[in-house]
Amino acid sequence: MTEEEPARAPQPGEPARHRVPAPRRHLPGPDGESRAAARRLARGRRRRRWVVEAVAAGAGLLALVGYVQWWSEPSPQDRADLGGLPAVVGRPSLPSTVPTAPAVPGLQPRERSPSPRPTPSPSPTSTAPTAAPPLLTVSRSDIPATVNLTRAGERDWVHWGLGGAGATVRKRDGSAEIRDLGGRGERAGWDGNQEMFRWRDGAPVRSTDATPDGVYTCGAGNGFSLAVVADGQPRTVTVYLGVWMARGRLEMRLADGGPSRTLRLEERHTSQSAEVTIRFQAPKATRLLLTWTVAETFTSRCGNVGLQAVALR
Repeated sequence: MTEEEPARAPQPGEPARHRVPAPRRHLPGPDGESRAAARRLARGRRRRRWVVEAVAAGAGLLALVGYVQWWSEPSPQDRADLGGLPAVVGRPSLPSTVPTAPAVPGLQPRERSPSPRPTPSPSPTSTAPTAAPPLLTVSRSDIPATVNLTRAGERDWVHWGLGGAGATVRKRDGSAEIRDLGGRGERAGWDGNQEMFRWRDGAPVRSTDATPDGVYTCGAGNGFSLAVVADGQPRTVTVYLGVWMARGRLEMRLADGGPSRTLRLEERHTSQSAEVTIRFQAPKATRLLLTWTVAETFTSRCGNVGLQAVALR
């Protein structure tokens, strides 16, 4: 690079010479220089960060490889089996305390089998059967025009009056659980009842198609006493009875002091009949007692209560 000669002042009589100035270099201002420096600084920082991250990743990879190699490599004390393989591959966790325990489905290796829980023995309980409480209900309805005692008395039945006041017909081969206990007053036969009775399994009269016969007794306080023997099962007793110019009272009770019921039937001017249905249950051999008596008469000409039949099923 040549040095510039200092400007010489023109001598007298020399023409003035013009000097061409040298080109001037462009120097950046203060703002442009700051921005360029900032960019250079940012690029340097990024390069350093990349270098640090690369070094850290390499170190971590080397450490992992070394750890795996150390973990899987058998120790010198491990014995080799007959096939030349190490007896232990890897490092197991806690060994099982029962190495010969049978495999249990659903368990992972080295996991213990669950211990069976003891089955509690049932405590002895009383199984004694409890007896059903005594049952006694009553309802009343009209007697059908014709009653089939063979059907109504599947278990037993009794009919009064066929052949006279003292005549009775029972179900042949019946249970004999209907008992006639007598009663106060003199019995008389009557063949003018409006309802008819028939059967096909009677004794001593084997069968009849339709009979209006029955019995009756006159006067207040007189009547009939009957009993039905219980067998422990629910039973139904049907009593076919009536009154003539009187009020009758039917009392029903269990002989062992159980429940009792009362039914009244009254007719002041003529006769009236009714079908009384009694449902009961009582211990075996207990008696259901029935008392059908004249409570009051409305004529001096033998106001009475009548009885035709009793059926049990």
